[in-house]
Amino acid sequence: MSDSSPVRTATFTYRLRRFFGSLAPHLVLAGYSVFALFPIFMILINSFKTRKAIFGAPFELPNAQTFSLIGYETVTKRANFAQYFINSTIVTIGALLLILLIGAMAAYALSEYRFPGNALLGLYLSIGIMIPIRLGTVGILRLMVGLNLVNTLAGLILVYIAQGLPLTIFILSQFMRQVPRELKDAARIDGASEYRIFMLVLPLVRPALGAIGIFTMIPIWNDLWFPLIISPSAKTATITLGVQQFLGQFVSDWNAVLSSLTLAMVPILIFYIVFSGQMIRSITAGAIK
Repeated sequence: MSDSSPVRTATFTYRLRRFFGSLAPHLVLAGYSVFALFPIFMILINSFKTRKAIFGAPFELPNAQTFSLIGYETVTKRANFAQYFINSTIVTIGALLLILLIGAMAAYALSEYRFPGNALLGLYLSIGIMIPIRLGTVGILRLMVGLNLVNTLAGLILVYIAQGLPLTIFILSQFMRQVPRELKDAARIDGASEYRIFMLVLPLVRPALGAIGIFTMIPIWNDLWFPLIISPSAKTATITLGVQQFLGQFVSDWNAVLSSLTLAMVPILIFYIVFSGQMIRSITAGAIK
C-alpha cells in the first residue's frame, strides 16, 4: 500500500497538469473569440434599437421600449441596398474566380517548367505580398482613367485581381511542387495535354484553393478604399461604400449605419458557417504540406 501511494499521487499530478495544460489554450482561444465577436454582437443588437437607446443603453438587449426597425426602414427607402449588394456580389465572385484561375495557371507554370528567370519571376511576384497595393493608388487611378474604367465594376475587379494574385501564386506554387512528378509524367505518356494535366493537378491542391478563396473573399467584400477611389458613383457603389451615405460631417443616421452594417455582414457570416469546416481542413492540410 505504501509503495502504490506515491504512484497514485504522481499519476494524479500528471493528469492534473495535463488537464490545465490543455485548458489554457482553450481559455485563450475562447477569450479571443469573445473579443472578436463582441463588436459584431454590439452592431447587431443596436441595429434594432431607437437612436436614444443606442446612446443611452448600448450594452442592453432591445426590449419593448427600445426596439425599433427605423434603421432598416431607412435603408430600404433611402438607399438602393439591393443594387449595392448585387455590385458587391459581382465584384467579389468575379475577382475571386479569376484570381483562382489565373493564379493556379501561373503557379502551375512556375512549379512545373524550368526556364531562364523562373526564380526571379517567382521572387518578383512574391514582392507583391510585402508591398501594399494601396501605395500605388495614384498610378492605379491614372491607369483606370486612361482605360475609361472609372465608375465600372470591371475596374474594381481588375484591381482586386492584381491585389490577390501574388499570395495566390506563392501558395499554390508551393502546393503544386508537392504533387508527385511521376503522376504528371504518367499522364503525358498516356497522351494527356498540358491543360488536361493541369486539370488533374487542381483537385490535388484543393485545400490550398479553399484557404485562398476564404481569405481572399473577405477583404474584397469589406473593402472601402478602392470603391471610394475608383467607383464612387451610386450605380457602381458597393455595400461598404453605400453605408457612407448615412455618415455626415455634422449629423449621422446611426440607426441606418448599424442596419446597413448588419445586412452587409450576413453574407460573410453565412459563408463562414457553411464553409468553416472546409477552412479548418484547408489550414490543416496546408500545415501538413
